[in-house]
Amino acid sequence: MAGTLNKVMLIGHLGDEVKVHYFEGGNCIGRFPIATNESYTNKETGAKITSTEWHNLVVRNKLAEICEKYLSKGDKVYCEGRIKTRQWEQDGIKRYTTEILVVEMTFLSTKKNTIEETPAASPPEEKPPKEIKDDLPF
Repeated sequence: MAGTLNKVMLIGHLGDEVKVHYFEGGNCIGRFPIATNESYTNKETGAKITSTEWHNLVVRNKLAEICEKYLSKGDKVYCEGRIKTRQWEQDGIKRYTTEILVVEMTFLSTKKNTIEETPAASPPEEKPPKEIKDDLPF
């Protein structure tokens, strides 16, 4: 392979609300953590063990606004992006963080969506199907 690849695909649950910061000029950036879980059975004890890995996601501009509007803690999402490591200095100490810069996202389950779709009134009335006229002999 001639090049390199930096691609991440995750399915997980939001660990917190989406926090969006708006800049002058209309751009914005959103950040939130998601959790992915791995379960296995310990062969010696037979106990089921679940380990959780946390990922810091970063979304920009329109995707950040959409995430802020529709996502909340606990929602399940699928996202694709790339890994980015940042460093900065705070109080004379070098700090590092690894983030996933998201370029594509699919909402798999949202609490806000579920609440909005719940019918408050009676279901819509059903209409009988229209008759279809055709030239077929059967």
